[in-house]
Amino acid sequence: MEQVLAKIQSITIVIFMVGNLLEVGLRLKVPEALAALRNARFVILTLLWCFVLGPVLAVLLTKIIPLAEPYALGLVLLGMAPCSPAIPVMMRKSGGSLAYMSAFMLLAYAGTVVLMPFMVPWLAEGFTADPWTIAKPLLLFIALPLVIGAAIRRAAETTAEKAAPIVKRVTGLNTLILCAVLLWVYRGEIFSAVGTYAIASQILFYALLGTGSYLLGFGLSYDQKAPMVLGICTRNVGPALATLMGVAGAPQGAITMCILAIFLGAILSGFAAAALLRRFCAPANAT
Repeated sequence: MEQVLAKIQSITIVIFMVGNLLEVGLRLKVPEALAALRNARFVILTLLWCFVLGPVLAVLLTKIIPLAEPYALGLVLLGMAPCSPAIPVMMRKSGGSLAYMSAFMLLAYAGTVVLMPFMVPWLAEGFTADPWTIAKPLLLFIALPLVIGAAIRRAAETTAEKAAPIVKRVTGLNTLILCAVLLWVYRGEIFSAVGTYAIASQILFYALLGTGSYLLGFGLSYDQKAPMVLGICTRNVGPALATLMGVAGAPQGAITMCILAIFLGAILSGFAAAALLRRFCAPANAT
């Protein structure tokens, strides 16, 4: 039974990563994203929050909060993987700009693939994987599906529009199966995390990211700020999981943090932020 579940887990994790990024690529409007990337302030703030302030905040929290070392490693890895692939759904609730959302996703995912292999050995204490070991699953499961999806859209937009909902449904069903398997396989570790600082530290991390990026988003309109905030306060769990799964003997606590982040950092934080943005920050003509 355990071997069967382990096999299902491996397959569904791959589909989870590939499917999410393939759908993003199929829906990605590259010309609109490139136009938004001409906004230097938006680009600088996005990169600063995604790959400087976000990771630094994660490391800082591990120094302040008495987290067990595996949980701390998981939080640091999540700190380097911004932007849930689910933010298009959240964006429709917040009323932000879809063009700037596309621009943010391009920056976040390209930055994750390029920078994470070098940042992990530097920031994640006790994690000794070399940059190439980290880069391989990111290139295969993150970059390649995104590029393939974007290429299909560029070559045949109608085909991409028809394929995207199918990929979404398949990935959604797979995600449900994956979550069920992970919850069962790691049920002991998840129950063990209750009563520790693992869950609270994640919630605090996402709340600080969302609040900080909104308050310090100087010079950006609401349309531009909303996608940045949603992308920054959510996590793309795939790269963090891929990094751990690519290394033999990865700490169970770190994997548990990533499993928790599927619910806390990829879904809950984004929808909570979208609701708060819409309720308290959106201009009157956007409500």
